[in-house]
Amino acid sequence: MSDEPARLEEVRDEFVTQWGIMGAQWGINRTMAQIHALLMTASDVMSTDEVMEVLEISRGNAHTNLKDLVGWGLIKIVTKKGERKEFFEAEKDVWEIFRRVARERKRREIDPALETLRNCKAATEDMKTPNGKAFHEQMVQLEDFVSFASKMGDRVGTMQHGKAIKLAMKIFG
Repeated sequence: MSDEPARLEEVRDEFVTQWGIMGAQWGINRTMAQIHALLMTASDVMSTDEVMEVLEISRGNAHTNLKDLVGWGLIKIVTKKGERKEFFEAEKDVWEIFRRVARERKRREIDPALETLRNCKAATEDMKTPNGKAFHEQMVQLEDFVSFASKMGDRVGTMQHGKAIKLAMKIFG
């Protein structure tokens, strides 16, 4: 008898743990990232109870993070005929995952930062002191850069995978 199922479970557990650590470094809570990794590597849909059992987390923790992952568009709710409970399935296409995460991070982080930079720039536009002028110029430069980066992110996010890779190779190759 093969030990492959046990080995696969061990490797998957390692991946889920590491994905949780990486998620925390990207600004996503560890449990949310672990649930995403678990569902992304699952061969079938999983219920809240199954997620709780595998990750050894509370119902509230599982429910909150599953709801957030649905909100990010990284997982979807699946219903099964004759079942009352909800099941969850993750997006498996890596490029689509990247695009959804990039879109959500832009909405949550970049857009508010741009709004703040624009407000600070507008509020200091008429300042005459050296410090006021320097602050305004810094806001102009930051707003220009963040706006450019945001537009580039939007552009890359709408590209097909192959075209994005070719562009990256031209830029970084």
